[in-house]
Amino acid sequence: MYNIFSQMDEDQEDERILSRKHLMEDKDEVSMRPRTLAEYAGQSRIKENLRVYIKAAMERGEALDHVLLYGPPGLGKTTLAGIIANELGVQMRVTSGPAIERQGELAAILTNLEEHDVLFIDEVHRLNHAVEEILYPAMEDFALDIMIGKGPAARSIRLDLPPFTLIGATTRAGLLTSPLRDRFGMIHRLELYSEAEIAEILKRNAALLSIGIDRDGLEILSGRCRGTPRIAIRLLRRMRDFAQVKGCGVIDRDICSVGLAALEIDERGLDATDRRVMLAMAEIYRGGPVGLDTLAATTGEDPGTIEDVYEPYLLQIGFLAKTPRGRVLTDQGFAHLGLVPGSRPGTQAVLDSQMALRDLTELSDEDNAIQE
Repeated sequence: MYNIFSQMDEDQEDERILSRKHLMEDKDEVSMRPRTLAEYAGQSRIKENLRVYIKAAMERGEALDHVLLYGPPGLGKTTLAGIIANELGVQMRVTSGPAIERQGELAAILTNLEEHDVLFIDEVHRLNHAVEEILYPAMEDFALDIMIGKGPAARSIRLDLPPFTLIGATTRAGLLTSPLRDRFGMIHRLELYSEAEIAEILKRNAALLSIGIDRDGLEILSGRCRGTPRIAIRLLRRMRDFAQVKGCGVIDRDICSVGLAALEIDERGLDATDRRVMLAMAEIYRGGPVGLDTLAATTGEDPGTIEDVYEPYLLQIGFLAKTPRGRVLTDQGFAHLGLVPGSRPGTQAVLDSQMALRDLTELSDEDNAIQE
């Protein structure tokens, strides 16, 4: 049985293989990204719409309208931005919201853009408020308002900018201010990928990595990556290592069984930490409801880590539910752990005996006090 009281430190969490965030081992991801919409698998509706918008803008000789891409990490927002620039035949400047601290930094970027260029801002929701205000006239009128001087002598100068396309990417669309969100002409949400789409991505990347993978290997890996291409490619790299050392250079069912067992990733794409959180709820709280801070204290995890890293996928697959009173482990979650809903195995039995002993001690103390 898993130890529900063991604690994983923050460095280990950052290197979690099922993390949707960009890790150090993803450094070669850029060279493997598709360059055209035809190579880009999945997100069919978004691709078809973008084909129309890009073709229309090029025929008119205009800059493409500003685009906002949002959705969970690892779904290809940066890749799609690069494809848009490539399809338009223009250069793409890449930056991020936290990297632009002052208005002058954004002004320098905007004034160095060529006509119809693409400016990609990752984590656009984290832009400084003062910096964000410069974007309003830039996006709307292709102009830059600069204040010169201070006090009564201060004056504003408007500089014309070449028509450009701003592509913003965010995982937290709800944190965008309304004035900024309203200036994007196209807003697209990237959805999780189907297993068939993931299999197509895996097949393409296996060819780029010069590793063989059969139908069974594609089926198993596409079902364990949480519908996220970044995780799928990461698992493909790890299975390549196992195929090279313990197999014959082909990722098949046997290699996947060995490799995924070594990584402690089960058939639903859960790792040891996911199961530890679920077991804490099942064993100690009989499935809940349990509050976030209580669950964090029990498992030794940070509340923000549980809420942002573990919960989303468990909620998506129906193993966890949120109620006004706290988190609840569903019947599906109990079944996945091999437990009966409402049962009190292991740790709970120990806690019950401790509580019973405490109650008996208190009663004995009361009796002694009465006799005295």
